[in-house]
Amino acid sequence: MPHNPRMTEPTEPLQPPVPVPPPAAAGPAVTLAAPAPPASSPPRLRAPLMLQTPVDVRNLSLALLALFASVALLHWASAVFIPIMLSLLLTTALRPVVDVLQRWHVPRWLGSGVLLIALLTGVASAAWSLSDGAVELVNSMPVAAKKVRDSLRQRSGGDSALDTMQKAATQIEQAAAETSSATPTRRGVQRVVIERPSFNIRDYLWSGTMGLMSALGQLTVVVFLTFFSLASGNLFRRKLVRIAGTSLERKKITMQVLNEITAQIQSYLLVQVFTSVLVGIATGLAFWALGLENAAVWAVLAGVLNLAPYIGSVLVTGASALVAFLQFGSVDMALAIGGASLLIHTIVGQLITPWLTSRASSMSPVAVFVSVLAWGWLWGLWGLLLGIPVMMAVKAVCDRVEDLKAVGELLGD
Repeated sequence: MPHNPRMTEPTEPLQPPVPVPPPAAAGPAVTLAAPAPPASSPPRLRAPLMLQTPVDVRNLSLALLALFASVALLHWASAVFIPIMLSLLLTTALRPVVDVLQRWHVPRWLGSGVLLIALLTGVASAAWSLSDGAVELVNSMPVAAKKVRDSLRQRSGGDSALDTMQKAATQIEQAAAETSSATPTRRGVQRVVIERPSFNIRDYLWSGTMGLMSALGQLTVVVFLTFFSLASGNLFRRKLVRIAGTSLERKKITMQVLNEITAQIQSYLLVQVFTSVLVGIATGLAFWALGLENAAVWAVLAGVLNLAPYIGSVLVTGASALVAFLQFGSVDMALAIGGASLLIHTIVGQLITPWLTSRASSMSPVAVFVSVLAWGWLWGLWGLLLGIPVMMAVKAVCDRVEDLKAVGELLGD
């Protein structure tokens, strides 16, 4: 029988089972509370929530460079862009009238020409009829300013601080001139005297004529561009829809943008024309009741300058108060005239215009004010008139483009 090692090796003894203690007798339950933190320990501060938004520095830099280049181009080529924008504004305003004439079987080119000729004739006739009063008003402004200065000097009892400083500067300049003339000239040094050029009426007339010819040239460009745009009808609208793409969705979005731009600009122009007429009538009646001369000229001037937001009301108020002081020779009447103008502009500008503008556009007042400042800096007086319609078009485009919705949200109310 073979030897089996497993059978000969000693086996380990088995361990007895560990006795389990009996359960304790049932008693009252004891709840162990966690130790309270010491009163002196400071409260834990939660970490601030961080918004993890990746910023593409390259795309942001390119966008800023494109923006600055566009602003520089608009400022440099303002002589080209201003007539184009004026033409687009007039085309948007006059298109409904031409459409009505076309429904009456009048060709578009004929209706456009007749409408523009009638508009130019009306403006020229109004300007000619008010030219005498306007010239008299312009000639009275320097006299009024001198009279106000003399009155303030009499009330102050002597020369003002500015006049005293001017006299002191003149005396110092005369003393320096006498000292330099008394000092002998050094040998080998030639004395140079700079003389101011005399006033040449020919140069003045030439510069004024060139400015007038430039204004007439721009007006001619605006008239012809408006005529061609009105006569073409919806040609450019169809071209833009065709350029947008072949998909039906792109064409639909393009049509929505164009319709929204047209509707907002037309509503804005209607609001501006209505408020300007209202301001002109109220100003003319108030000045006529107070006895101010050339009340009709002031009515037209107030209505036209009302198209320039914030700036026109200040100009009309200051100029009317100045002319009233020249006419009546009383500070009280000057304050009454200026206060009447300021009251009319405040009521119309703070109550009627915001209510109507909120229905015509969806731009916030802050965006409107910033747009007026920016476009006024770019294009001067024309920028004050064209800034808001341009920003309305920009907002309408930004609301329909996915990458530009943030800009549209900033411009919205």
